[in-house]
Amino acid sequence: MTSTPDLVIRGGNIADGKGGDLYEADVAITGGKITEVGKVAAKGKEEIDARGKLVAPGFVDVHTHYDGQVTWSQDITPSSQNGVTTAIMGNCGVGFAPCRPSDHGRLIQLMEGVEDIPEPVLSAGIPWAWESFPDYMEWLSKRSFDMDIGAQLPHAALRVYVMGERGARRDPATPEDNKQMAALAGDAVRSGALGFSTSRTLNHRTSTGDYTPTLKAGEDELTAIAGAMHGVGRSVLQFVLDQSTVHEDLPMMLRVAETTKCPISFSVAQADKAPRRWRQTMDTINEAAARGLSITTPVSYTHLDVYKRQPSMRPRRAACRSRPRSRRGRSGCCSGWNCRATRSRPIRAIARSPGCRWPSGSSICAGPRCAPRS
Repeated sequence: MTSTPDLVIRGGNIADGKGGDLYEADVAITGGKITEVGKVAAKGKEEIDARGKLVAPGFVDVHTHYDGQVTWSQDITPSSQNGVTTAIMGNCGVGFAPCRPSDHGRLIQLMEGVEDIPEPVLSAGIPWAWESFPDYMEWLSKRSFDMDIGAQLPHAALRVYVMGERGARRDPATPEDNKQMAALAGDAVRSGALGFSTSRTLNHRTSTGDYTPTLKAGEDELTAIAGAMHGVGRSVLQFVLDQSTVHEDLPMMLRVAETTKCPISFSVAQADKAPRRWRQTMDTINEAAARGLSITTPVSYTHLDVYKRQPSMRPRRAACRSRPRSRRGRSGCCSGWNCRATRSRPIRAIARSPGCRWPSGSSICAGPRCAPRS
């Protein structure tokens, strides 16, 4: 090539993601795009000596929960520190838009319960400078990050926004509710939403123990929302189910996908009580794919419930204060990583580490190097 590249990465070991062996080569980049891989003769405006280093494409993480962190931090860590260059948030039906001011606490409690992100951190960090999902996307578009982000429309937030207390109680949606949710879903795609996410697992509860508002959402509700989104522009329906009810819920979700022609992304996990059921689930998915449905099945490389096998990580019933006794599991534990019984000090007794980017004047720091005050 005769033009001068903006950047040349010299002599790195290339892992190009195609499954082949590593090979040594240069990589030229111009205008933010890779223009040459091999022996690059031209000298770049900037050059990096990558000899002995691994050079690879960035990872796209399709399942994250940075919905809160992106509102207060430019650094999407730890993902951006570990090779991820694009992260998709808004999974599992949880997120922070759309949301009325009266429901801020409700959505924070849901995120705390589902993802164990402490409520004090979310309450102090989220500015709530939006109400609708398009407003949320517009507000995010004015920020800059150390990696690319994408957002999905979270079902729980949408349901509560339209149905209020009825939605939180998991009441069936009326035809008018479905119409309103469908309209807002279409607006979300127009504003940049990549898809729509929902959850039908008993594991997803608020920090006070209430089930997620989407747990028993009807097929008509899901069809109306997914159909509206996919009708406006290409989108994805992301969902998570319990293996104990997969024989009921998965066929329904496949019908929604078949009716709306919307691609689906379904998180598959192994159930302790039925360790081979995931194979039956994959058989069902493969049969649906053979019929022409577009299905992607992310699978964790390590068991999500590995912490349940570590007694030291599960607070005892007598000490647990995170959930009312009537709402705890059979073990008597709230199952929360963030259970208050496991906290030796209040979250606000956190010392700010050097370089901490937490909002000025706050005693809370979410930085990985921060430590409890002595």
